[in-house]
Amino acid sequence: MNTLDDNVKDTLNGEQKNGAGGPIILFFVIGLFLSLIMGWIIFPKLLYSKKKQPIDFNHVVHNDAVDEGCESCHFFRDDGSFAGVPRLEQCVDCHEEAQGETADEIKFVEEYVAKDKEVPWLIYSRQPDCVFFSHAAHVIKAEINCAVCHGHIGESEHLKVYEQNRITGVSRDIWGRNIAGIKKNTWDRMKMDDCAKCHKEAGKKEDSVQTRKDACFVCHK
Repeated sequence: MNTLDDNVKDTLNGEQKNGAGGPIILFFVIGLFLSLIMGWIIFPKLLYSKKKQPIDFNHVVHNDAVDEGCESCHFFRDDGSFAGVPRLEQCVDCHEEAQGETADEIKFVEEYVAKDKEVPWLIYSRQPDCVFFSHAAHVIKAEINCAVCHGHIGESEHLKVYEQNRITGVSRDIWGRNIAGIKKNTWDRMKMDDCAKCHKEAGKKEDSVQTRKDACFVCHK
């Protein structure tokens, strides 16, 4: 009789133990889901502060007004360095007086042109101090179109909000928005594995080991 009772108790205890696994699994799934929400959605929003540019800029209007398009403002100097954001001296010829009556145009002329003061643009593409990036190597030698990394900026009528990492001070555009790694366009985000893949393929095309392009020191100081 005792043996029968012991068997019944063992069966009941086994059922109770097996039943306890359900809540544990459910707790794990919920915890994992909340962690993903926190890490991929909430934390990035808290990590970046949003700032507006000093003045707005219409790329479409300027592209229509100049002969060489983007290269009128973003060009390579004689020494091969990239001009990047245009300086005030490139704007003065057209904007010595206000062109139109928009608030941004009036502000630009009164606060910057008239005072011979450079516009403190927030640079979306400014690299961390530990990184060296050569536009000449990518645009001239590798013949990579600017839109591959920057998107179709020349078709924009307004500047987007500048998002700055609160910890590193680097723009969000350096890494992109989708930290999960999924992207629709080449310019949606740019991570190290994107650069490494392209550099590795370029290095395979070279015969000499000295010309390999997948070494760390190629990009990192």
